[in-house]
Amino acid sequence: MTELEERWRDLGEFIREQRRLGELSLRKLSELAGVSNPYLSQIERGVRKPSAEILRQIAQAMNLSAETLYVRAGILDEASPTVDLVVEIRRDPYLDEEQKRALVHIYRSFRAAGEARGEAGADEAALVAPLSPDEAINLVATGEPEPA
Repeated sequence: MTELEERWRDLGEFIREQRRLGELSLRKLSELAGVSNPYLSQIERGVRKPSAEILRQIAQAMNLSAETLYVRAGILDEASPTVDLVVEIRRDPYLDEEQKRALVHIYRSFRAAGEARGEAGADEAALVAPLSPDEAINLVATGEPEPA
């Protein structure tokens, strides 16, 4: 078996495992993804090589990121271990600007608190004061860090 064939088989096994973890039948996932039942079965067995669009539809139906399947299929290279989470939050197309702002604020707050405890460098600690759990919940609910 070639490396490429093995990659497609591994991708299919991953999709099957995720489908089972999500307690989805093959038929239900095929309906949610908008692909035929036999085609999805062939993908899971590594017989068919789905396009990026089909992988996106499958990922969306299983509530996975399309990038996860793209990496497994070899369409994208695996992300480096040092990911800029703020950039990724801001790129998320499913969040509105207020949600992104709240998540970035909470993330930076938690990072600053961790860094203040000596868990990482201190340069981020000066950017934002840590939030209490109540302030974090309020920020997500209202967009304002101050308790209501």
